[in-house]
Amino acid sequence: MTTFATDLSTDDLKAEAGRLFNRKRIVNFGLPGLVAVYLIYVFFAFDVPGLAGRANWENGKTLVADTYSYKTHVTRDNRNGEVSVAVEGDRKGTYPDGTAPDWVALGETTIIDLEDGHVVRFGPETIEYDIPGYGVVRATPTRASGVQAELPAGEVPDWINVSKNRLAITTDAGRLTVTRNRSEVFRYFPGWELFWFTLDSPYYGKSFPELVSRATAGEAGAIFNDFWTNKIWRHQDVAWAIFETILMAFLGTMGAGFIALPLAFLATRNFNPLRSVRFATRRVFDFVRGVDALIWTVVLARAFGPGPLTGALAILVTDTGTFGKIFSEALENVDEKQIEGVQSTGANAPQRYRFGVIPQITPVLLSQLLYFLESNTRSATIIGAITGGGIGLLLTQAIITQKDWEEVAYYIVLIILMVMLMDWFSGWLRRRLIQGDSGKKSRPSNAKTKDFILP
Repeated sequence: MTTFATDLSTDDLKAEAGRLFNRKRIVNFGLPGLVAVYLIYVFFAFDVPGLAGRANWENGKTLVADTYSYKTHVTRDNRNGEVSVAVEGDRKGTYPDGTAPDWVALGETTIIDLEDGHVVRFGPETIEYDIPGYGVVRATPTRASGVQAELPAGEVPDWINVSKNRLAITTDAGRLTVTRNRSEVFRYFPGWELFWFTLDSPYYGKSFPELVSRATAGEAGAIFNDFWTNKIWRHQDVAWAIFETILMAFLGTMGAGFIALPLAFLATRNFNPLRSVRFATRRVFDFVRGVDALIWTVVLARAFGPGPLTGALAILVTDTGTFGKIFSEALENVDEKQIEGVQSTGANAPQRYRFGVIPQITPVLLSQLLYFLESNTRSATIIGAITGGGIGLLLTQAIITQKDWEEVAYYIVLIILMVMLMDWFSGWLRRRLIQGDSGKKSRPSNAKTKDFILP
């Protein structure tokens, strides 16, 4: 609140008011100006223009496409002429010898129909790609002179990359790559192929009504087993990884709560009169929570080795400091009258704590434990990538391969669903434990009741 001296003259008051308004004007316009200057500095310090120039949007487009689609590889070994077809180039997704999708015609000259007039032919010596509106591109791989490419007359378009040892053509219909030793065609299809069953399963390619019919006929166990033991998508391993992630979060959070509660009594003024003990306990809380859980993960991994237990211990150590601070503050705000009431009944010290203190801080304890359980479920994913456990490890492995982006999308979807489930579960449990029956609607006061006359 701004005040003016009453003994000043009118001119002095006007001058003082002018200076006051000028200061406010400087503050109102100066702070946004400083923020704008800082943002401009950040824009150039982090080289945002250069980053935008170096960005490869085609690679980004391919990456996004890989998350919701799959590639079928048609590969020719230029050394012996053998042709193989595999989903995502995975050995476990390879079509049996002599078989291929209906758009691939195997033979002495393998014909690959990419639709819309795009046709690739793997001949005995020469590979041809018939591109509508451009012409026929021919490539002859040799061991001595590399790849001899023949292109239609004119300037080479941007979507063709040709050199002495490699020819790469990328169109909307697919991609062709020719090197000395191998020729390969990639064709994209929407969806996650082989997600339910692999090629060697008798249920691959069956429609949903047919699967239901077979399940009702007594093959339900075999159908589930083929899905559960899928060698490519590894549903069994993924389910176990999700369980490990939740287990890491649960053990770390609950263990930290059990350890922090008794230590919190040592950090409070109203339960511990020894100032030195309070100071030491609070500094321990500051130390263990001041170091991030990822750092504790690295330290504990050196001591205990990788595994889910190391991740749980890292969460436990960090959350012990956080819970200790939260619980000690809750203990310092308890109502002393309730404790005195329990003491007046002749209760000893443990009974006073049990019936006079714990009921008062129980809502805080449960609320924080359940909130951190939900939060640590996300943290356990990252910690698992370091300690070698849980869904985080599978996610990291899929990212490192730089080709299994549909699996990356699958794991991310599972992580989101897991977090949503934990959020719903913690909210439901919080309402049940803290609110109890108070959340239920009470019966209207004008509800009719029936009187019973007791004998």
